[in-house]
Amino acid sequence: MVRTIKKRSVKSGLPPGTLVHIGELRDRDIRISVMNYHAGGCEEKEIKAIEECMSHSDTAIVSWIDVEGLHEIEAIRQLGDCQKLHPLVLEDILNTYQRLKAEDYGDYLYIVLKMLRINTDGEIVTEQVSLVLGSNVVISFQEGVEGDVFNPIRERLRNGKGKIRELGVDYLVYALMDAIVDNYFVVMEQVGERIEALEDEVMADPCPETVRKIHQLKREVILLRKAIWPLREVIGALERRDSQLISETVVIYLRDIYDHTIQVIDTIETSRDMLSGMLDVYLSSISNRMNEIMKFLTIIGTIFIPLTYIAGVYGMNFQFMPELHWQWGYFACLGLMLSVAVSLLFYFKRKKWL
Repeated sequence: MVRTIKKRSVKSGLPPGTLVHIGELRDRDIRISVMNYHAGGCEEKEIKAIEECMSHSDTAIVSWIDVEGLHEIEAIRQLGDCQKLHPLVLEDILNTYQRLKAEDYGDYLYIVLKMLRINTDGEIVTEQVSLVLGSNVVISFQEGVEGDVFNPIRERLRNGKGKIRELGVDYLVYALMDAIVDNYFVVMEQVGERIEALEDEVMADPCPETVRKIHQLKREVILLRKAIWPLREVIGALERRDSQLISETVVIYLRDIYDHTIQVIDTIETSRDMLSGMLDVYLSSISNRMNEIMKFLTIIGTIFIPLTYIAGVYGMNFQFMPELHWQWGYFACLGLMLSVAVSLLFYFKRKKWL
């Protein structure tokens, strides 16, 4: 949270529409790829000059412009000018801490999503994806993290599988959103497996490291909730067809994404409840263990109190103590102490304190 506030502070006092990159800097140049397709075929290329991103006047051809990397502000500015994007849209694209939203600018829609993945270290990686839906062009902006979840979409465009070539730009946006949401299930499955393993650890042998794992997993689940929860509003706004860019055909598919989103949100809420309950179980387990230790020590102390008393009485250095001169006094004292200890143990056993 502190890092996010520090990043945002660089824009303090600047006028609206000022382009400032807020996010992690990447060590490689931005990459811009274009896929132009229609019902009969698909053309794919990687471009160097922004002028090559001009959308086609032929509405039968759909262009998908994919931008990976946001740290080169001038390139984003040129692309925005080329596609006639509002400066506020470009400002939001460069700010990678945006909340999920969908905004209608008349000629195009601007949509912000969060793409989630599990890296090789098992950590959840969050990447902001901005989608611009125009009349015959879709522009996707990614932060530049290596890889994405759009490869199945690219393969379907190359091979002509499904309806993606036959339908318009709104269906392409649906396909990209669907790929992002479907990957949420992959992330949640791995989080669920970690929760189950942690639950077994809490029940079997909890330790201070277990608490650290619980809190770390709770933070990750909260991050997931923050990244996914607003998606309901975004899809709901698209479903209402407030924009003419969304056709009735695609609305049916958007409802399917909405259902998937609700399932993911329910899973997140269940995971939060499980982690909260897991922490309660851990605290109860530690408390029970402490109670068992205290009970054991109390029983030991209770047994030794009368024994200490007897030993203390006969340890006094008075001259006239009749028992000190008995021939069997020592063994009688030991026998008395043993009898007291055995009697107390029997009493505790009968009370089921042992």
